Amino acid sequence: MHSLINKAFLNAKIEKRPALITYIVAGDYSKRKSLEILKSISNYADICELGFPHNTPIADGGQIQTSAYRAIKNGVKIHDVFSIVKNFKKIKKNKPIILMGYYNMIYQFNENKFLEKCKKSKVDGLIVVDLPHPENKNFASKCKKKGINFIQLVSPTTSQIRLKKIIKDSHDMVYYISMLSTTGGKLKVSSNEILKRYNKIKKQNKSKNVVIGFGITEKTIKSLKKADGLVVGSVICKEISNSIEKRQNAVTNVTNMVKKLKDKIQ
Repeated sequence: MHSLINKAFLNAKIEKRPALITYIVAGDYSKRKSLEILKSISNYADICELGFPHNTPIADGGQIQTSAYRAIKNGVKIHDVFSIVKNFKKIKKNKPIILMGYYNMIYQFNENKFLEKCKKSKVDGLIVVDLPHPENKNFASKCKKKGINFIQLVSPTTSQIRLKKIIKDSHDMVYYISMLSTTGGKLKVSSNEILKRYNKIKKQNKSKNVVIGFGITEKTIKSLKKADGLVVGSVICKEISNSIEKRQNAVTNVTNMVKKLKDKIQ
């Protein structure tokens, strides 16, 4: 599977740095602004994650929830998310996009119809937060048939046996949730501790790209440079909120922030 996701990691490896992965909620601020933010930050991000706004997010902390509420208030529906991706891909056809959401939404929409939409809009990958292994096997293989990466999640409590199976079944990217909390929590675990656990996951299969998410800020990003990729979400959502509050340009502010984060891992 020579996916754009894989290419992004290879590219980062050539540059001897981790891939920078950004997360925003689709339609946050407004449908139009959300596309503008995405286009602008994709100049610095290697992979862009786009979240489906959801009114009962399980794993999301306050920052992302605020973003999701804003998007829902703006009337953002599933179709809007796909149209943001479609418009983005017209301009940035080689920039990988990963959609992140919850299974009940996909189920209600209809699995096959959803995957068809993903393929049409050129979605590169999917993270389904509440569809764990092995329940996700069927869905993951449907994704593979459509050339869409299904991204598995592992956490500090994932047992060794389970980890082996998940890694074996994973596609081009594995997402390591660095700590047990919601997103945007303060890093309660030292970077060394996170990297130690990260290396255990990496040992299972060196060829899989493993990224670290949760708790990554301008302060902590440099210390986790050894990872294949680092996901930054809450701090970006917070920056959008701050910009709205201060009536400043969210596109400029968020882009500057992502550029700063990128500079720290170069």
